[in-house]
Amino acid sequence: MIFGPVPAQDAAGAILAHSMMAASGRLQKGTCLEMAHITDLIAGGHDTLVVACLEPGDVDENAAAAQVAQAIVPHTGDQNLRISAAGAGRVNLYATAPGVVEVSADKVVALNSIDPMITLATLPNYQRVDVGAMVATIKIISYAVSETKLKEACDQAHYAMFVSNPVFRTATLIETHVGDGAPSPKGRAAMVTRMERLGVTMTDRVVVAHKSADIAAALHDAPGQVLFVLTASATSDALDVAPQAVRDAGGRIEAYGMPVDPGNLLFLGWLKDRPVIGLPGCARSLALNGADWVLERVICDVSVTRADVAAMGVGGLLKEIPTRPRPRAT
Repeated sequence: MIFGPVPAQDAAGAILAHSMMAASGRLQKGTCLEMAHITDLIAGGHDTLVVACLEPGDVDENAAAAQVAQAIVPHTGDQNLRISAAGAGRVNLYATAPGVVEVSADKVVALNSIDPMITLATLPNYQRVDVGAMVATIKIISYAVSETKLKEACDQAHYAMFVSNPVFRTATLIETHVGDGAPSPKGRAAMVTRMERLGVTMTDRVVVAHKSADIAAALHDAPGQVLFVLTASATSDALDVAPQAVRDAGGRIEAYGMPVDPGNLLFLGWLKDRPVIGLPGCARSLALNGADWVLERVICDVSVTRADVAAMGVGGLLKEIPTRPRPRAT
């Protein structure tokens, strides 16, 4: 592509690089100039125009952006992504179902390294999205790019992202109490809202004493495909009441504790083929916390291992919430 100033009378067929005021009104940048446009611009006092001229082997910005989008999303149904129309060198990708975004960071970096004029920006990996959320934007910065570079970018972009749908459809929340006091309904209300976002139905309320045997029995009898445990007393060790209850019920603990604040006191386990998530106390609030990052992936059947939890420490310092009992600020 050739870019620069040319005499106005020689600009037919070129692309106007900047918006300009012509005799009859403002002419927008990106306009493919015809003789009527040029006459109007000259009448407006412009003898020289800054334009872009495509050369053999160039692909215009809209066609290029559309090709990159098609390379990223070759199978819209499988990937739960919708491709927008192209305009001004930009194409957006939107979620067609709730879930979590999975992004191949290596592919995104490789694509963005081929030509600075070909760009892809995405949401963070594993971010939860609702239907209609924008998850990525492809922008061709210049008015055209080389067909060769475009092909390289498309090769790197193939299936670079998708939205994983919820796989589990029901969940049971087991709450514990100490003494005669019943748990506040706030925790259940917050978890019901979280589940509704993902299209998951919460089963009837289960409240038991804060004892391993009682929790184990409730886990065994729970009807939900995903099991949550919200204890009256914080889980302070991997051998504490709630994680021990998972073992007593015949399950195993995958991870205890996480480098995300708020959300440190979480545990993740399995009872046969059902995930069990021990919720930190901050899950009683709808404010983002570490439990959200784990439960959203689990519900969408995205693997969460101890190594995955450890990696959440990068970016794991979340916003302070005013309701926490021990604010970190002094």
